Amino acid sequence: MNSESIFHGAMKPEEEHRRDICVVGRWIKEHGFAASTDGNISVRLGPNRILVTPTRMSKGMMAPDDLVVTDLTGRRLGGLRQASSELGMHLMIYRLRPEVNAVCHAHPPYATGFAVAGMALDKPLLCEMVMDLGCVPLAHYGTPGTSELAEAIEPLVPGHDAILMANHGVVTCGYDLLTAFQRMETTEHFAHVAFVSELLGRQNLLTAADLEKLEARRVRHVAREAAGTEHDSAHAEYPNDAAADRVTLTRRELESLIDEAIQKDRAHR
Repeated sequence: MNSESIFHGAMKPEEEHRRDICVVGRWIKEHGFAASTDGNISVRLGPNRILVTPTRMSKGMMAPDDLVVTDLTGRRLGGLRQASSELGMHLMIYRLRPEVNAVCHAHPPYATGFAVAGMALDKPLLCEMVMDLGCVPLAHYGTPGTSELAEAIEPLVPGHDAILMANHGVVTCGYDLLTAFQRMETTEHFAHVAFVSELLGRQNLLTAADLEKLEARRVRHVAREAAGTEHDSAHAEYPNDAAADRVTLTRRELESLIDEAIQKDRAHR
């Protein structure tokens, strides 16, 4: 196995999860998604065990033994270091989203620029973005390292896999760690494209018909994941009705985009 590659899947030995988190930490550092000791990563090890990055340590310099194991209340179960000061945000996501097994938080510059400007990434510009994330909403500001941060994003967590945090950064989640990281990449790529299109002074939005087709494709994709045909068989650990709820939330999100596109179409007639 390439020491700098990881594979999809949530059911892995703890040793492999530790290695994967360190690899993703290096990716976050190399991509410029986090400066100094910023950012945090976690994976779900079991029903009541979370593996999380330590506080005050560069994500690009971690070793497997530096990681910390906690329970869902934040009590340390293993590790010599202290868990990330933003562990509470991760734990809240795991409690609200039983199908989520990994969370990434970082400060990618373009997406964070939108968060600092108080702007959500909610325009239907890229088909890939609509397919994977729908849109990325903006949560109000919460002080890092306090309960305010989790409280700020909590209303948005059930319906979104990526969230901008005002004047802070981005948090993404997924069925497994690779998915969570890729959603961070997708969010930053979309923010970069949106920024360039703003500079060019023109944004050609997807039409309502385009969005309806993408909605149908995304529903089929989520259904395949719920049936366990992608990544690995770990989906069987979680009830299918949890995945069905996500489809409903995603449909509402995309319907909102469709309504926006229809209104814009009418405005240009």
